[in-house]
Amino acid sequence: MSITRFFKMFVAFVVMSTAGVGASAADTPEYDIVIRNGRVLDGAGNPWVRADVAIKDGRFAKIGHVTGHGKKEIDAKGLYVSPGWIDMMDQSGSVLLKNGLAENKVRMGVTTAIAGEDGTPVPAAKISAYFDQLERQGISLNFGSYYSATQARVAVMGDGEGQPTDKQLATEEALVAEAMQQGAFGITTALVYPPASFQSTDELIALSRVAAQYGGIYASHIRGEGRYLLPAVKEAITIGQKAGIKVEIYHLKAAYQPKWGIHMHELGKLVNKARADGVDIAADLYPYTAGGTGLEVSVPDWVFKDGYDEGMKRLRDPEIRKRLKREVRAPATKEWSNMVQESGGWSHVVLANSITPKYRKYQFKSIAEIAKELGKDPEDVAWDIMLEALPGRAVALYFMISEDDLQYALKTFPWVSIGSDAAASASEGGIDALGLPHPRSYGTFPRIIAEYVKKQHIISLSEAIRKMTSWPASRMGITDRGVIRKGMWADVVLFNLDTIKDQADWQHPMRYPTGIDYVLVNGVPVVVHGKHTGARPGKTLKGAGYVGKGAAPHPQS
Repeated sequence: MSITRFFKMFVAFVVMSTAGVGASAADTPEYDIVIRNGRVLDGAGNPWVRADVAIKDGRFAKIGHVTGHGKKEIDAKGLYVSPGWIDMMDQSGSVLLKNGLAENKVRMGVTTAIAGEDGTPVPAAKISAYFDQLERQGISLNFGSYYSATQARVAVMGDGEGQPTDKQLATEEALVAEAMQQGAFGITTALVYPPASFQSTDELIALSRVAAQYGGIYASHIRGEGRYLLPAVKEAITIGQKAGIKVEIYHLKAAYQPKWGIHMHELGKLVNKARADGVDIAADLYPYTAGGTGLEVSVPDWVFKDGYDEGMKRLRDPEIRKRLKREVRAPATKEWSNMVQESGGWSHVVLANSITPKYRKYQFKSIAEIAKELGKDPEDVAWDIMLEALPGRAVALYFMISEDDLQYALKTFPWVSIGSDAAASASEGGIDALGLPHPRSYGTFPRIIAEYVKKQHIISLSEAIRKMTSWPASRMGITDRGVIRKGMWADVVLFNLDTIKDQADWQHPMRYPTGIDYVLVNGVPVVVHGKHTGARPGKTLKGAGYVGKGAAPHPQS
């Protein structure tokens, strides 16, 4: 956005928001911003109250009847006023260095994003400098990140299979400690993807113990989300128990059609029992029936045992493909999550982005449909598209989630928060930085309200807001955000309950939502009348182990 356009929007905002409030020219504004006449949801799960909200120096200064005036005033009559929404599974770690506006995120109400499923875009020793660079360049939302356990492993022993020696494990542990001191919130795993899938439970316990010494969290795309979902959850619980660490299950799902309506209920019992036993475990989810990831998950893990590049070479071998086809057409095993079979076959795997123009005309068609048109086996189609995309990553939508299970989790589990599993886009209105055109990139948070509060009546509005604000803030140990309370940072979303709607769908995944009128980050308007102002007031958030510049490490006892 040009400086001229930003100035015009800002002036219009000031003129509009002060009109009719009753301030005289002689008044000396007591606050920076006053939001008046709104229905205030505090974020803690309480019903809304009619109140004014005053903001000064980036923080909430008064909530209630505010007699003093603000330099800017917003008439929130007819709007709900909520704490800013927290994305518990963001993927924007790299793209924010290129474009800090995060327009698709803030325009759906996200004021804080927690990234790191794949780790940080820099080594452990440079995480603090990376955070500093983000703030120097400017970001429109608050941002924090995990460090990846696999990131540490690859730095020490490459991307092949195998177990670390004692010396290698000690080096991995040292990297995790350094990452925690540099400000990471904890460590992550994505155990369905090689080389993460090669990490043993014992290795992960060892690394988690280090993160736990710094108050960290173990967040995981668990080892199986389909047929072997329950053993995968048990592994996460075991890591939490033995390492003494908080556990976060990423994008909770029961992705195995024969057990729809069963697995999610059993998962809930497992987690509730673990919580009763003292394991601080919770989960996040996105409100869609399809996941999205690369086509490489259609290949058994052993293909990549000697690293990614060798795996791609194997995929070009016709004889190896014969074996692979047999394995893909067989049920999943504990050694490999067969996401094709767990989705119900290739007819439920939809090409989302082929990267290369050759297959672009087949976008949003299933691999089964494409195979029929081309007269090929669907496996050959998927793997040919994947190889053609190199060094890029061809991605697909995997329709493997039951709507009933999704609603059950959202309604029944108070420990579930919301995470988009999506990145900010590098360009306005573009595909997110993962290259995955999935509606979650533009619609996740408004959809929770539009679909599950308003339309389906699955949860109350105050509970939906709690899941997006105070609960995730509490989980992450962010003590100065997540509720509207005096002294807290003023991250705010003003929305119209009548008009809030996620417009993004499977055929048009990059449509912005409606009904989100204002978004403030640290007391600064980032979205006004649904449009980005160009402001970049975001801060980087550090984990509990952050030692600061020049400070000595301080692991917890």
